[in-house]
Order: sequence, then C-alpha cells, then structure tokens
Amino acid sequence: MPTPQPEKIYSVSQLNRETRLLLSDHFLSIRIEGEISNLSRPASGHLYFSLKDDRAQIRCAMFRPHQRGLRFKPENGLHVIATAQVSLYEPRGDYQLIIEQMEEAGSGALQRAFEQLKQKLLAEGLFETHRKRPIPRLPNHIGIITSPSGAAIQDILSVLKRRFPAIPITLYPASVQGEMAAQEIVRALAQANQQGIADVLIVGRGGGSLEDLWPFNEESVARAIAASTIPVISAVGHETDFTIADFVADLRAPTPSAAAEHAAPDQTEWLNTFKAYELKLQQLIEYVLEQSTQQLDWLYRALQQQHPEQKLAHKGEQLRRLESHLHQSWQRQHAQRSQQTSNLAHRLLQKNPSVMAKQQRHNLHNTEQRLIRAMQSALNQAQQRYTATTQTLHAISPLATLERGYAIVQKDDAIIKSSRQLQVGDRVKTRLGEGCFVSCIEEIDTP
Repeated sequence: MPTPQPEKIYSVSQLNRETRLLLSDHFLSIRIEGEISNLSRPASGHLYFSLKDDRAQIRCAMFRPHQRGLRFKPENGLHVIATAQVSLYEPRGDYQLIIEQMEEAGSGALQRAFEQLKQKLLAEGLFETHRKRPIPRLPNHIGIITSPSGAAIQDILSVLKRRFPAIPITLYPASVQGEMAAQEIVRALAQANQQGIADVLIVGRGGGSLEDLWPFNEESVARAIAASTIPVISAVGHETDFTIADFVADLRAPTPSAAAEHAAPDQTEWLNTFKAYELKLQQLIEYVLEQSTQQLDWLYRALQQQHPEQKLAHKGEQLRRLESHLHQSWQRQHAQRSQQTSNLAHRLLQKNPSVMAKQQRHNLHNTEQRLIRAMQSALNQAQQRYTATTQTLHAISPLATLERGYAIVQKDDAIIKSSRQLQVGDRVKTRLGEGCFVSCIEEIDTP
C-alpha cells in the first residue's frame, strides 16, 4: 500500500497569500460597474470605498497615483465604471478591488450620443460659418437664458455692470440641469425671439460633469439656437467644456463671464471715441464758420459796392468832373475870343477907319454877347442834366421810397414780401425813412 501523504496544514498567512496570488493571476484586469458608498479620504490621499449593487458589495481601494486621471470628484451615490485588479488584503483576509481607472457610468454612452448628434448637425450645415450672425458692437438690449439661482447669472451681471451698466438686461429663467432643462431652455429661446426686445442672447451655465451639461447637447436645444432670429452667444461650462450648443451658436464663449465680455462693449472706450468725434466735429464747425464768415465779408463788400449811395456818389463825381471840364473849356474859349478881340482891335487901330471901327466894335459886342449866352446856355444845360440825373437816382433809391412813408420789413435778415412768410409770434424788424423798430406779430391778414 502506498504510504499516505501527510495532510498539508496551511497557516492563515499562507492561505491568504496563496488566495491573493490566485485571484491576481485569474483576474488580471476587470471592468466593474456599481455605486460608490462608504467613501473615505484619509490623510494619505488614498480613496477607500465600497462598490455595490442591489444584491452585494465589495471593498475597493484607489491609491493616490491612480487618481490623477479622474475627471470627476468621487462622491457617495455616484454610479461608476472602474478598471480594477481583484486582490485580497492579507493582514485581515479582506477580499477587495484595487481601482486603477474610474469614470462615471453612462459617460461613454453620452459621449457616443454627443458625437452622433454632432456629425448629424454638421452634415446639415448648422455649424457653417456663413450662417452665423455677427454680434452687435453696441446692443440696445441683452437677453440672458440661464438659471436665476446659479453662479453663472451673477458672473454675467457683474461683468455687464462693470463694462456697460446702461444697457438694459432681461433674464429668461430656465433650468440648466435635469430632465426638464432642455425643454425650459427651448421655451426661453422662443419667448426671447417672440418678444424681440433683445438684440443678443447669452445662453449658458457654469461648469459640471457631462451629465450636468447634457441639456446643452440635446437636439431640441441645438435646433432652437439655430432657428433663433437673435444672435446667440453660447457660454456653457469651463474653457475645456464643449457642447453641441457651442457649435450651433453664433459665438462660443469659454465661460459665462467671457460671454458677457463679448456681449457688452467697454463704455470707457466708447466714451473716448465719442470725445474724439466731438473734438473733430468742433474743429469742423469752427472751420465752416470761418469759411462762412469770410464769404459773408466778401458779399458785404460786394453789396456795398452796389449800394445806391455808392452809385450816387460815383455819378456825382462824374458830374463834378464834367463841370470842371466845361468850365475849363469855357475859360479857354473866352481867352481865345478875348485874344481875337484884341487882335481885331489892334488891326482896327492900325487901319483907323472910325466907321469900321465902330461897326467892328458893335459886331464884337454882339459876338461877345452870343458867346456869353452860349456858354451860359451850355452851363445851364449841364446843370439841368446833373440835377435830373441826381433826382432820378434819388427817385429809384430805397431811401427815397422810405421817406415817402414806406417801410422795409425783415425777418432773420430776409425781406418780407408776403404775409404768408410770417407766423403769429414772429419777431420782425421794420426800417423807416428815419430809424427802425422791432415788433412781434400778433395777427396776420392773408390775402
């Protein structure tokens, strides 16, 4: 008979070690899904918790180096999918999982849904640049679609108040997380477009997980943004978060605060621009006034040259020159006649016939009288022409018309020719033959 082998007796530590090696060799790496419970964060920085479902639970440990790749903060009650090694804690004999990677359950499915909707809307052209409308540089009214109790609305209002507090703001409240969020966002977009008071809309919320931001990845929200007649700025999450709403919106802002920066201009820059325009306008007005003043001076001088008094003075000067020439001509003729008379007298004296001398003296006297009468007649005619010309010029002068009892009425330097040019309450200036006065129109008789 074969000698029976002695029965192997394990120590507790041996059994736990071999069990640990057996589990490690059989379950090199597994994927497991469950709900976090009994979460503990000791000072070492490691995480200790349990994963459970409705029938069982298992202890888990996630050491500090493996936590660097986490994209969320583990909390009790979160449903997760973990990559782990099956192990056993030898000192206590506890069966446990060593977690290497962990993600929120459902994020993979949501990510696939995100990519599918993105490709669908991309193929329809909803992301094309040519359909995106420009954001107004200086909006008359800004609409905000977000939760009235979230941090995003406070950030947006703070930035808008700092940049341009005079722009009015309307809040269209909507849930930004949960089952009803997408429906409320679509309803708020419809309300804003129906009212039409805003010329730019900010749609968004603060950061969060993919599930938290999911309402902005819903197709209904994307199509409502695309159909909006008002330009839309999408401001969802943090700078690294991207949603379908970001691709469809007319402008994507990395944060709600950045959206407010894009929506409202800096009032200081606008005030400086207005001051520059004001200075330029003032310089232009001064230039125009200077040019107009020079033109007015030229017109005034031209008018003075055409004034009746100037014409009368000119004619008077002409008459005085003609009178002077006439007098000089008469003196020359008189001198010539006197010289001729002296010559004749000399000849008479040389011939000395008394009768001829008497006759010549008589003829000379007659000739002298005719010459004097001719000169006087010419002088009288010239004087009459001068008087007639002076009277004619005076007759056609506006001053003469005023002396006959007429008046010139002016309103704003314009001559009034008809009562239709006047209105009750107008102030007019009336010029008379001597002096002028200003009066106010109380009654008008229109022919």
